[in-house]
Amino acid sequence: MFSRRVLFLVLACAVGPRLAAQTPPVNDYVIGAQDVLTITSYDQADLTGKFTVEADGTFTFPMIGRVRAGGSTLRQVEAQMKKQLKNEGYFNNPQITVSVETYRSQKIFIVGEVRTPGSYVLSGDMNLIEALARAGSTLPTASDQALIVHPVAGGGAAAPVLPADESPDHIVRVDLHALQSGRAGENAALRDGDTIFVPRAESVYVFGQVKNPGAYALQQKNTTVLQALSLAGGVTDRGSTGRIKIARMVNGNKLELRVKLADIVQPGDTIIVQERFF
Repeated sequence: MFSRRVLFLVLACAVGPRLAAQTPPVNDYVIGAQDVLTITSYDQADLTGKFTVEADGTFTFPMIGRVRAGGSTLRQVEAQMKKQLKNEGYFNNPQITVSVETYRSQKIFIVGEVRTPGSYVLSGDMNLIEALARAGSTLPTASDQALIVHPVAGGGAAAPVLPADESPDHIVRVDLHALQSGRAGENAALRDGDTIFVPRAESVYVFGQVKNPGAYALQQKNTTVLQALSLAGGVTDRGSTGRIKIARMVNGNKLELRVKLADIVQPGDTIIVQERFF
């Protein structure tokens, strides 16, 4: 089976470039401490080099000394440096560019039903597909939704922020099935301190005359009895598709319902496939 993990890795390569215009430009990246910047001078080659932003948000550049970069975008730092180089008489029309060599100051958190949960460095234009691919994609037990939780304060968070800790206004819900289908609108851009939370899917239980009885995650809405049976490998030769019942809890009471293959199952249902009469 073509796994969800493979789908995310393929989408990260194939869909990501087409969505670049919908994510924040790298030039808008806000520089922070420990970021490593590459500064290229087209006027004097020996000025080109890599510079680490220190804890106070500054770095030292030849000729002009300390440059304040923390809290500024790449283009703002470029403009500031050009102005200083010109005002101090080094060049009439300084030609330099500033880019990020290594992103270290900003991070996101990926938790829940993913293969490698943890904190990840946030690059300038990272989106949800790329983030999930970095975490090894979702597990088979994952639900069909991911939640992106933005820190209330608007700044970076020191630890994952779970949905219960934030107001609904700071939570973005993403349909993972739509994301896998390439719907661009679901591929949200990420920002510093975001937590991506992939909850565990609710389960359905399949027993009786099926090939692989047990508990199975409901990874999509409106799962039918037939689809649930396919998760369990299908009905055995001794099983009857006309003799299927569901045990369901309703208001604390256990009900047994006769069902058809096209009926919709609910989380927590126990599906029982009975033997044929002959």
